[in-house]
Amino acid sequence: MYFAALLARTEDGWEASDTELDDVETLSDLADLAREASPDEDTVLVLIEQEDAWFGVVRVDGEEDPRIYVSDAAAAARSSYGEILLTDELLGRDPGDDGDDLDALDLDGTEDGESDDDEEDGDGAAAGAGAGEAVPHGPVGDAEVLDDLGVSEKELRSMSGDAVGEIAEALGVSDVLETVR
Repeated sequence: MYFAALLARTEDGWEASDTELDDVETLSDLADLAREASPDEDTVLVLIEQEDAWFGVVRVDGEEDPRIYVSDAAAAARSSYGEILLTDELLGRDPGDDGDDLDALDLDGTEDGESDDDEEDGDGAAAGAGAGEAVPHGPVGDAEVLDDLGVSEKELRSMSGDAVGEIAEALGVSDVLETVR
């Protein structure tokens, strides 16, 4: 189950709104949605959480490029919402690398769920390493995305479980966020 919310900083403090991401297909769409939440080009945070699997923070400051942090790229890659956040740039790939990665893979039949017992003598490690490089396990992105708002890189990296709630608490907007949960 997913939860997504927009937190827009205004002159009067933070305003929260529940958001549907069904029509969002790209990071650009998500950034546009965030900008619509703040006509004065103030800071907008998009917080996305999938149960205890992963969470993401997208920060949009006016017309600047969005800043992104994803707690676990591999878990997010298995999610349609996570795929929106995991851009080539965020993963350190050149656009279009996907095709090259497929050509470089050693496709020996185990990708269809066949037993990989025969591979464990060395070949499996090489095949697994290639897949791990495409989408790493663990956090990716700008872990300092919330530093100036009172959430340090160390705090952000240590969050798990209800990370969206922890972020809201650190920003002092727990009550505001709870109104849209």
